[in-house]
Amino acid sequence: MIDWLQHSTGGLLVLAAVSIAVLLLLIIRIRMEPFIALIVIGLLTALAAGLPVGTIVGSAQKASDSLLEKGFGGILGHIAAIIGLGTILGAILEKSGGARVLTTSLLRAFGEKRAPLAMGIAGLIFGIPVFFDIGIFVLAPLVYVAAKQGGRSLLLYCLPLIAGLSVTHAFLPPHPGPVAAAGLLHVDLGWIILMGAVCAIPAWFIGGVLFSTWIGKRIHVPVPAEMLVEDETEDGPEPPSLGLVAAIIAVPLVLILAGTFGSIWLPKDSTLAGVAAFIGTPAVALTIAVLLASWLLGIRRGMSGKQLSELSATSLRPVAMILLVVGAGAFFGAVLAATGIGKAVAGSLDDAGLPVILAAYVISCGMRIAQGSATVAIVTTSGIVAPTVAELGYSQVQLALLVVAISAGSIIASHVNDGGFWIVSRYFGMSVSDTLKTWTVLETVLSVSGFGVAALLMAFV
Repeated sequence: MIDWLQHSTGGLLVLAAVSIAVLLLLIIRIRMEPFIALIVIGLLTALAAGLPVGTIVGSAQKASDSLLEKGFGGILGHIAAIIGLGTILGAILEKSGGARVLTTSLLRAFGEKRAPLAMGIAGLIFGIPVFFDIGIFVLAPLVYVAAKQGGRSLLLYCLPLIAGLSVTHAFLPPHPGPVAAAGLLHVDLGWIILMGAVCAIPAWFIGGVLFSTWIGKRIHVPVPAEMLVEDETEDGPEPPSLGLVAAIIAVPLVLILAGTFGSIWLPKDSTLAGVAAFIGTPAVALTIAVLLASWLLGIRRGMSGKQLSELSATSLRPVAMILLVVGAGAFFGAVLAATGIGKAVAGSLDDAGLPVILAAYVISCGMRIAQGSATVAIVTTSGIVAPTVAELGYSQVQLALLVVAISAGSIIASHVNDGGFWIVSRYFGMSVSDTLKTWTVLETVLSVSGFGVAALLMAFV
């Protein structure tokens, strides 16, 4: 029995299925922290597969060769700086009033009739540097004002906004999910940005514009009375200009894309290619953006070095758990690769004629629905499919589309086990029933649409 489990294709597939099932049991029923659950299951899977203890955890003299340290160290060395710098950039933009400038400028440009579209575009743009929940906290007051002035259902204004925040959080760097998936599947962030945007924008239009308009005309949600507070004028400098805010958001994206495509289009070993490679390195690009934001939106506008330091420290506190989850997910993926489960899954998918992109999407959907966290779904799914993908020789474009498919699965059917569900429900004054009819369906539309675009593109690559 043990020999069959460790050496046959069927046994390895059973071992993989049992490992995932127990992982979900620990997270959902026992309420164990996901990063601890991933470590526990990674260790137990490795032992069940018959891997030597020295391979799993190393020795006192040489622990650095172990799957545990390689799994954690390899991925965290790639993503820790990116996620940390991206978080600080978002905090500075939010503190400086950049979000309010961006949204009010769009509302003014689009006019009252097209205010829902303006809110959606604000969500798309501001969702790039800030986390989903922060985007809601900062922009919700502007949604209330626009909805009150328009005299229509709050859904027509809030759903386009949160659709934009949702797709950028799931599909685009520097958010933790796509950055972690890029590290686990070894794909350049430039391709993730390009393919993520190509898939996110149609998904946002279908969900955030078409569906939101349809459902907003059928369910009337009034602006919560307790949220209608008078806008207070704060003492301090004038808000930053729209051009400055947009430029700072664009800087890291442009530099990363320049680094990715400069290596393709510029002569190799040329000075220009070297410069593009340097400034296009994600950590360098984000460092440049953070320095610019610190000076132009912080110090030049009266913020002291101490205030910037405190702002950075505060914004980084939630990042620690994200990094632990990502590291543990990478360890679990390393175990699956070392046991041969990746080859077994690749062979089984090939025999069944099931595309890897579809299998990855389904796994990610299952993870999301079962335990609620989009980041955990992306990290776990990427760890599961990484050994399989390594056997297939995918190009960078194909890998980027696979990351998009995994990210799309991670936002499907948000319900009561997802913190985002309750943020949306409480901030916009919706009952649980209305939140299920609107937000849960919206997330599903975004998920299916994003995956559909990725799968269509994959068919032509």
